[in-house]
Amino acid sequence: MGSPEPIRSLYVHVPFCAHKCEYCAFYSHAPGGEIIDRYVSALIREIALVASDLAPRTIFFGGGTPSLLNLRQWERIARALEQHRLLTATEWTVECNPATVSLEKAKLLRGFGVNRISMGVQSFNETLLERLGRIHTRQMVFKSFEILRAAGFTNINIDLMFAIPGQTMEVWRDTLREALALGSEHLSCYEVIYEEDTPLFAQLQAGEFDVDEELAGDMFEELVSCAGQHALHQYEVANFARHSGSDSFEIPSYACAHNVNYWRGGSFFGLGPSATSYVRGVRTKNWSNTTLYCEQLESGDRAIESNELLLPLGRAGETAAFGLRMNAGWPFELFRATTGFDLRKEWAREIAELIGGRLAEMDHERFKLTPRGLRLADSVAEQFLRPEPEAMRTLVSTH
Repeated sequence: MGSPEPIRSLYVHVPFCAHKCEYCAFYSHAPGGEIIDRYVSALIREIALVASDLAPRTIFFGGGTPSLLNLRQWERIARALEQHRLLTATEWTVECNPATVSLEKAKLLRGFGVNRISMGVQSFNETLLERLGRIHTRQMVFKSFEILRAAGFTNINIDLMFAIPGQTMEVWRDTLREALALGSEHLSCYEVIYEEDTPLFAQLQAGEFDVDEELAGDMFEELVSCAGQHALHQYEVANFARHSGSDSFEIPSYACAHNVNYWRGGSFFGLGPSATSYVRGVRTKNWSNTTLYCEQLESGDRAIESNELLLPLGRAGETAAFGLRMNAGWPFELFRATTGFDLRKEWAREIAELIGGRLAEMDHERFKLTPRGLRLADSVAEQFLRPEPEAMRTLVSTH
């Protein structure tokens, strides 16, 4: 019996931010002292520990703010990937904030093979940027976009947020107009989510503002309409991409391949503090503590906090839920090949209810959500999960 196929997707979490945004619940913190250099050294150790089981087609550096790393730190990471023959990706994304982009840094990243940038714009409205705790100005967005184009990037994603407290439909239309005028290849737009332990959640609880669900729904419809008019095709609830050919397609050519792997239930390694891996049915999570992460790797161990092997039906339910976020839904044969289960049999009742409620539709090839169903994708997806009793989960060694 041969060795298993190597893992094709790599995610790296860079936990540093110049300032914590009001809505952010991801693990991140301000850089201080020598912690970034120490993190880079620990990350290089972690890369070495998984390199033999990795041959990435996609790499994604997320955060935090990966573009906060300086030229020398980026060079160290890229050299480590090169040393382990991991610069094989056809798509390598780095997230950046507009206030942290220089031409020199952009050229360095491009030179090592980074070919996709995801820029966290969120809004073009100065008042809303301040409301969200962003440190960039609207002018920095335009300047950063110019820099990225000058450095040779031909695949740029713009991140936006809607249903921000104080955001009117008029302001949202202005934001969409300005974002679409940039001509990026990809657009990601997320409704504000009020996560516990964030300042925005505390303000909501204190009654400083109300959530207007009807306005949020109207903003989403405006987004889908405007993106479509500018040849940005919706392929997932919050994601829109251009297609470079004239052929018919299920997923546009500028779709984020790294994220498509998530939504299709693929394996991936996640490195860095708080990062999650999903490798051949085993889910692991690193410690959400940068100092502890570094200490563990400096002692020769992986920095893993938790580790579990999901049972097949539980895995299949998660895979169904994630995949239904895509406009294409689940082709039945692809779902069977991915999970070993027949979507129509295991989830017959849920499928019938969703079709009856006009939230989904089905033909002989696939099951997918309707536009209304996509708007409610999170709650719809929960119906496909199959919770496993704690006693049935198999824990595996963390070393």
